[in-house]
Amino acid sequence: MHPCIYSSPNRARRGQHQRSSATMGPDVIAPPVRHVGLIGNFPPRRCGLATFTADLHSALRTADPDLALSTVAMTDPGAQHSYPAEVGYEIGQDDPHGYVAAAEHINALNPDVVCLQHEFGIFGGPAGDHILGLVERLRAPVVTTLHTVLTAGNADQRRVMSALADASSRLVVMTEMGRDILARDMGVAKDKIAVIPHGIPDLPFLDPAFEKHSFGLEGRKVALTFGLLSPGKGIEMMIAALPELVRQHPDLVYVVLGATHPHLLAREGEAYREDLEAQVRKLGLEHHVRFVNEFVDAPTLQAWLSASDIYVTPYLSEAQITSGTLAYSVGLGKAVVSTPYWHAQELLAGERGELVPFASPDALAKAVGALLTDGPRRDRLRRNAYQAGRSMTWPVVAQSYLGLFAQARLGQRDEEGPVRLRTAAPPPPEPTMSAVARMTDGCGMLQHSRSTVADRRHGYCLDDNARALMLASDFHAEGLVESRPADLAKIYASFVDYAWDEAGGRFRNFMDYDRHWLEAEGSQDSFGRGLWALGRTVRVTRDHGLKLWATALADKVMAESSFLESPRAEAFAVLGLADWLAVYPGHRPARRLLETFSNRLLERLRAERRDGWVWFEPVLAYDNARLPEALLRAGATFERTDMRDEALAALTWLVRCQTAPAGYFRPVGTDSFGHRYLSPKPFDQQPLEAWATMDACIAAHAASGEEHWLEEAEKAFAWYLGANDLGLRLATPDGGCYDGLQVDRVNLNQGAESILAFQFAALAARRLRKASPRELGASAAGCNGSAEVAVCS
Repeated sequence: MHPCIYSSPNRARRGQHQRSSATMGPDVIAPPVRHVGLIGNFPPRRCGLATFTADLHSALRTADPDLALSTVAMTDPGAQHSYPAEVGYEIGQDDPHGYVAAAEHINALNPDVVCLQHEFGIFGGPAGDHILGLVERLRAPVVTTLHTVLTAGNADQRRVMSALADASSRLVVMTEMGRDILARDMGVAKDKIAVIPHGIPDLPFLDPAFEKHSFGLEGRKVALTFGLLSPGKGIEMMIAALPELVRQHPDLVYVVLGATHPHLLAREGEAYREDLEAQVRKLGLEHHVRFVNEFVDAPTLQAWLSASDIYVTPYLSEAQITSGTLAYSVGLGKAVVSTPYWHAQELLAGERGELVPFASPDALAKAVGALLTDGPRRDRLRRNAYQAGRSMTWPVVAQSYLGLFAQARLGQRDEEGPVRLRTAAPPPPEPTMSAVARMTDGCGMLQHSRSTVADRRHGYCLDDNARALMLASDFHAEGLVESRPADLAKIYASFVDYAWDEAGGRFRNFMDYDRHWLEAEGSQDSFGRGLWALGRTVRVTRDHGLKLWATALADKVMAESSFLESPRAEAFAVLGLADWLAVYPGHRPARRLLETFSNRLLERLRAERRDGWVWFEPVLAYDNARLPEALLRAGATFERTDMRDEALAALTWLVRCQTAPAGYFRPVGTDSFGHRYLSPKPFDQQPLEAWATMDACIAAHAASGEEHWLEEAEKAFAWYLGANDLGLRLATPDGGCYDGLQVDRVNLNQGAESILAFQFAALAARRLRKASPRELGASAAGCNGSAEVAVCS
């Protein structure tokens, strides 16, 4: 089986944002998330979004040390930031071409999911619409965290938000109110929206006196507001409240912590800060207000917060859906006085803080003064806030994101009707050895690839070279106009010949690129494939010398074959032996082996059968259809109707298991392997299964004469062309084939097994087209089977 050496970046279809996305049910295995792309601002850029992105990056890495993270930073106009090593790519905010190039780069890196931090003002174009040029080109599913949720917005903002919702597999907001607004005003399905709180550091619950000495505040009561300074934060309201507060509490100092917002600084300089300082001087509060004009690092911020008795957020507008500063203060167990903007209403409910009206210095003075006076109530608010903050710590938040990423990979698949292809379906391709040839050197066919480039790290194996020998012989027998098949057949035959260990009487399987065998003895399955290839070559080759070689080697291999006991090894051997006996019908050792192996298969099938389970094993695994196909071939050789009938029953059951509710072919997914007597999981789907199913259905048609078997073969072939769960084509124009269908994309590698499977399938389709007028792969409808029950019945 193919490992996922280099998973493909092809993404799943995404439903319109008005529609609900699928959720993980009890029978769905969450796909692994091994690589995340992260897009947002990043330090040393100075803003809350940059801090959030860096904190999320760190939290994800801590939660899963094996997780690969590829970070893309947005760079503001005219700025040059010395980004840390974590940032591998940056996009100039106002460069539309940079967004497109970044999408191509991210696709090449092939993350499992991309997590975008969205805020108006950090992306170029009207309402930041340049970002759409990026997300709409990404192949991986996108999870977008919305740091602002608009209730109204102008036409451009609504257009961008609508398009972003469409392009995202999941949206993240930090409050329940944010989810309600998106559902109500933007028509986004609620179950597409996840509520994950703003992350906070996990710090101990400390007495404010612990850190006051660090800032020369011993013996003082401290009220604190922090964040990038800008109008709308309401700092002037708190300053206006101070005269009354200072009269009651002469030891009070109000700390305004944070640098001026860079955008404001670029437009107006320090005019806003200077206005606040002038207000302080006019009120005679110089000894009671401290401006700390710094963009502080996390440890310094935490120390300032720890030193404060009261945290104040006197924002002037209700439309503040997220406040990282508020989240930090609650998480550190601060007594909070806040105006009732949306995030504060939700976070401070349940006596976790005090809410006061907007733009009311008197209300601020009354609330802050009462808490400074009433120590027990202040401590109660602190404890409540700290306890609530435990669900907001970065370790908890990171796990929530990782779970959401897995859900995003599942995507949304329509079960209501025939699959709709992502692109117009081209005509079925003609068979060609081009892709096979590019994976072949003078030694043999290499196992794996990275994209279309052969990956020498994984060397060669008998499994692939045996199949390649069969394919090259088939091409030659078909008389296809290509010069290479005969030459390639000799290369593959040479590999098979060298894989045979004369002294040990066994095939070796794996060979490294330096042509060293990696094992003394290969698997039983590889042995069975070796025998299959020899029998097939004897039957179909037009090369007399190749036939002589295969005949001589097969005689030796058959003499050592009695040890086989794996069901698939026996099935592969049966297929080769049936081919051999078609040429040499009087060969007694071959006939005895065929009888032994086919009878064992029949006994296995009868022994394992139970209600709803008509199969040779208690599990469904790989290359499943080869088992009934082998029994059909043996039944035809021996003219045994019992074998034929039992094989047809098993194949009928398998076809039902491999048919999606909408009627198209859905092969047994690799997630199914090892699960006893259970219906198959849908992913990952591999090209080998479609080829095996085609061959088995064609054999069933030959055995029964029933036309519906050819329809099933056509459905299996159509899977390569896009009639599948994701509507994505696996066959490539040059005759290659992607390595499989994952839960959200195709695997864009093109290994030997996948290419060979598709070319065998294309040959089979070609023969059927010559034999009947059907347009193969044109329809995936018309089957009533279901794979969604406990067993297939």
